[in-house]
Amino acid sequence: MIYLKTKGGVKVLTTERHGIILALLKKQKTASIHDLSDHTGASISTIRRDLEKLEQDDKLKRVHGGASHIHNNLYEPKLAEKQTLNESAKALIGKAAADIVDDGDCIFIDAGTTTKQILTHLENKNVVVVTNAFHFVDPLIEIGVEVHLTGGRVKSKTGALIGGQAEDTLKAFRFDKCFIGMNGIHSKHGYTTPDPEEARIKRLALELSKQPYVVVDDSKFQEVSFSKVADTKAAAIITNQQEHAILRELQNTTTVKVVKK
Repeated sequence: MIYLKTKGGVKVLTTERHGIILALLKKQKTASIHDLSDHTGASISTIRRDLEKLEQDDKLKRVHGGASHIHNNLYEPKLAEKQTLNESAKALIGKAAADIVDDGDCIFIDAGTTTKQILTHLENKNVVVVTNAFHFVDPLIEIGVEVHLTGGRVKSKTGALIGGQAEDTLKAFRFDKCFIGMNGIHSKHGYTTPDPEEARIKRLALELSKQPYVVVDDSKFQEVSFSKVADTKAAAIITNQQEHAILRELQNTTTVKVVKK
């Protein structure tokens, strides 16, 4: 057993200290390293080691300067909720994605708030877009882009078309590039999303594309959702994530393009 002497002189088991950390994160969702040090009486270096171990055990998510609680892996926010989150980062990612689209490309754009940021940057490009997002059709038509919409059942939370009909439509196409949103990216657990039906659409689009890309802001890293889409090697990543430790792990299996302000 490993013990730690706190500021008050009380000896605390490492497992008990881990419990304090996890309880605090569950209560307030995020905490800085200094907050955790104050609550446990442990040194900053000890807390860093604790966070590394707890993240390896999938019990928390390390973020810059601290840690955050891992969300329920079945939880999926509504479209309206996601729309206002990390808007500036999503805009940068969307433009970077559009910049790699060439004239003459046939591309698939997945339903999502980050992928939506790609649309306006396709103006004046001679491309064909296939999408499973019914709300992407009007913006694309307005800028003169040829668009094909998959069939399928409408999922109200994400505005995505899913199900067998959507899959059958996709199988009729082959894409130069695809741009897929994800709820979670993890070096061990891969790309994940809460809904198994939506996961199948994303997986199929990746498989049908010569150059598959996953577009995500930094909040999606080290998150794990219910349904696995693919291993990280299945697509390159476009993101604003700049945490060196996270990027180093992912760069062992895939290419990561980091966009900056």
